[in-house]
Amino acid sequence: MAENAIRLDIVTPAGLLMSDTVDTVNLPATLGSMGVLKNHAPLMTTLDIGTVKYHKGGSDHFLAVCGGFAEVKNNVVIILADAAEKAEEIDVERAKAAEQRAKERLHNRTADLDVARAELALRRAVNRIKTSSLK
Repeated sequence: MAENAIRLDIVTPAGLLMSDTVDTVNLPATLGSMGVLKNHAPLMTTLDIGTVKYHKGGSDHFLAVCGGFAEVKNNVVIILADAAEKAEEIDVERAKAAEQRAKERLHNRTADLDVARAELALRRAVNRIKTSSLK
């Protein structure tokens, strides 16, 4: 690995999304955004719906994540995400349609609506749209 390098592995239920050597990683931890540099203290944290940003080779890269866990240990960051997508691979039209469906469900509430689930769907869609604009 390069002098200031960190290995970043992102795994979803579908399998390994990426494994690469990077300079820095920013995570959407549940208690707030956190940055990881080489020789970071070991830790485990839960992830919120948000954007993972990593810096490599002079440029920034972005991924939308929907919860999960992250472990930092021995200059390796392992993200076990419930779902993750690279910014350039996000289907923006599909995300906008999901956002619209969630907004309609919340606006036209019925007695059997699972409000928490609808709000999470809205947050995920908005995050995917936001992350795709960062590419």
